[in-house]
Amino acid sequence: MSEIKLNPEIFEIKVENHELLKLAYDAYLANSRSAQAKTLKRGEVRGGGKKPWKQKGTGRARFGSTRNPIWRHGGIVWGPTGNENYTKSLSKTAKRTAVAQALSLALADKTLAIVPDFAPKDGKVKETLKFLADNKLAGRVLLVVAEKTELVLRATGNVADLKVVRPTYLTVFDLLNADKVALTESSVKMIEEWLIGGTNA
Repeated sequence: MSEIKLNPEIFEIKVENHELLKLAYDAYLANSRSAQAKTLKRGEVRGGGKKPWKQKGTGRARFGSTRNPIWRHGGIVWGPTGNENYTKSLSKTAKRTAVAQALSLALADKTLAIVPDFAPKDGKVKETLKFLADNKLAGRVLLVVAEKTELVLRATGNVADLKVVRPTYLTVFDLLNADKVALTESSVKMIEEWLIGGTNA
């Protein structure tokens, strides 16, 4: 493991409560949600064009269509339309603060490790497995690399329980769900520039 010095403003934050982490976590899930559920209104249900019985003389209530919402197989009132917007927004400052808090918690829980840069020569999966074994990375691993080159993508694409991201794509969701967070040496400086320097990403 590397002995690179970590910036305490990012990796040694004292997290008083987890409210911001919860907001960032929920926002990630909400923004990943798609509105696929859809019900048919009375005007969209097939059939129902014929009046079920005449207006007067039957003793029954008057109805103009069998697709009335109170009928079986009728339209649905106030159902999902498929156009719902579930997204939640957080400011850039809040997102970056939440990521820094998650990194601090990972370091405090000893689930964060600084590892050498991952540079596979042939893009083989066995190179990734050896890299994980050499650095004692097991379980659900989040590997943060400076650049996702074609060789890196080829070498890691079929490895189970491994997710590879660039520094500016770190999320609270990934950090909290990983058993081990591995930051390559070259990615640490990029993380610091992103979270403290305020680079747009």
